[in-house]
Amino acid sequence: MIAELAATLGMDVFQPVFWMPLLLMTCVSVLILGGAVFDGFDIGVGVLLRMAPPSERPNMMVVLSPWRDANEFWLLLAVGLFMAAFPLAWSAVLAHLFVPVMITMLGVMLRSVSFEFRIRASSEQRPVWINRFWLGSVLTAMGHGMLLANIVTGYQQDTPSVWFSVFIGVCAVAAYALLGASWLVMRLQGAMHVRAIGWAHHAIRWTAAGMVAVSVALGLANPAIFYKWSNTTSLMLAAPVWFLMLGCFVGIDMVLNRLSQPKYRALSWMPFGLCLVLFVCMMGGLAYSIFPYVILDNMTLWDAAASESSLKLVLAACVIAAPVMVIFNLMSYRSLFGRAP
Repeated sequence: MIAELAATLGMDVFQPVFWMPLLLMTCVSVLILGGAVFDGFDIGVGVLLRMAPPSERPNMMVVLSPWRDANEFWLLLAVGLFMAAFPLAWSAVLAHLFVPVMITMLGVMLRSVSFEFRIRASSEQRPVWINRFWLGSVLTAMGHGMLLANIVTGYQQDTPSVWFSVFIGVCAVAAYALLGASWLVMRLQGAMHVRAIGWAHHAIRWTAAGMVAVSVALGLANPAIFYKWSNTTSLMLAAPVWFLMLGCFVGIDMVLNRLSQPKYRALSWMPFGLCLVLFVCMMGGLAYSIFPYVILDNMTLWDAAASESSLKLVLAACVIAAPVMVIFNLMSYRSLFGRAP
C-alpha cells in the first residue's frame, strides 16, 4: 500500500522527501493520541467537579496533582511538531478551525492558570479557582469536539454543520467525563467511588452517540472515505473494530453495574481500561480515514510538508528530544492505575 502511494506521488519509498513527512505525521498522531488519553482523564475530572459536593472538589484536584505537568506535555508537543513539520497546512487548517481552536486554547490556559492559582490562593478564594478550572475543562473538551466535527464534515460552515459541531462538542464533554469518571472509579473509594459510577453511567450513552455520529458523518460527508470503508477488504478489517468498540461499551456498562458489590471491586480498573481501548479505536479509525490527507481531498502530507532540509532538522530534533521527553513523562504514570493512597 505504501509503495503504491509513493508511486502515485512520483516518489520512491526510500526517498527522504517521501518517508520523512510520513514518519513525522506518525509521531504527531501518537502524541495526539497520548494527549487524548492522558490529558483526557484530567479534563474529565475537571468536567465533573461541579457535580461533586463542594467538600470533595479540593480532593479531586489533589488527586490530579502528580500528573498535571505530564498531562499537558502531549498536545503541546504535538502542536509544535505539526507546525514545524507541516507549516503549509497550519495556516490553511487554522483558517477553517479558528473558532474551535480559540475555544480550546482559552480552556487550556484557564485550566493551567486556575490549577496553579488555586494552590497559592487563600482558603476563601480556592472555590473560585476550582470553578474556573471546571469552566476551562468544559471549554477544552467542547473545543476538542468541535475541532473533530469540523474535520469530519470537511470544514463546512452551513447551519447543519454548525449544529453538528455543537452536538459533537457536547458528546466530547461526555466522553472526557466518562474517561475521568472511570479513572475516579479506579482511584477512589467510599462515597466518591459510588458517585463516579453514577457519573460514568450518565456519560456512556452520550459518548456512544457521539462516536456513532462521527463515524456516520465521516462516511456521508466524503464519498472517497465511504468507498474506502465499504470495499470488501476494509470491511473485513473494520467489522472486528466495530464489534470491539461495541463490546467495550457493553463491558463498561456491565462492570459499572456490578462494582457496587464488594466481590467485584477487583474489576475497578476495567472501565478505565476499556475507555482507553475506545479512544484508541476511534483515533485509529479517524487517522485511517483521512490518510494521506491533512485537508481532505485538498492537501496531502507531502503538499503540506516543509522543505527537505527543514524536515531533516525537525526530524533530528525529534529523534533526540522526543524519546527522552516521552520516557520521562511515561515514568510519571507508573502510579496511574490502582487506588489513591
